[in-house]
Amino acid sequence: MSLTVANKITILRILAVPFFVATILDYSPERDYLRQVALAIFVFAVISDVIDGIIARVKNQRTPAGAILDPLADKLLLMSAFLTLYQVGNAFPVSRFPIWLVVAVISRDVLLLLGAVLTYVLKGRLTVEATKWGKACTFFESIAVIVMLCQWPITLFWYITMVFIGISGIDYLWNGMKQISNNQDEAR
Repeated sequence: MSLTVANKITILRILAVPFFVATILDYSPERDYLRQVALAIFVFAVISDVIDGIIARVKNQRTPAGAILDPLADKLLLMSAFLTLYQVGNAFPVSRFPIWLVVAVISRDVLLLLGAVLTYVLKGRLTVEATKWGKACTFFESIAVIVMLCQWPITLFWYITMVFIGISGIDYLWNGMKQISNNQDEAR
């Protein structure tokens, strides 16, 4: 199996995560340029996510590998961003992520992963499809990271992001329960 262009872009996005994390962890107020470097890496990753999605749809390059790699890349980027930005947040002059938001981001993604594993164990296969609520959540999480990196004092995004974390988490839980119950109905 060869990798599609969309898969290669997704892998490039995954490879950007350690550079983003290293840049943030090396940040200090004396080296504020690192915040701009981290912002550029993050925006590159977000734009590449949009581009690989468009390419996968337009060129019909949807693959089983892409169905796993794309959400994995999103989770790695966003969880790393929230954790590292919280870690160095005190060094930022204007704002920092509240711990409840970081815990919500990580908890939702861990629960999604556990739900996917449970679904795979019970069904023997896994269908990974982003929902409109999941896409909206990813969008607002990304905007929250950009707001934080730009140091804009718009903490309203923390609350909006939290709302979408809750709605998308419930939506994925509902869809996962439907997948599992459909499997039990088929077994009867």
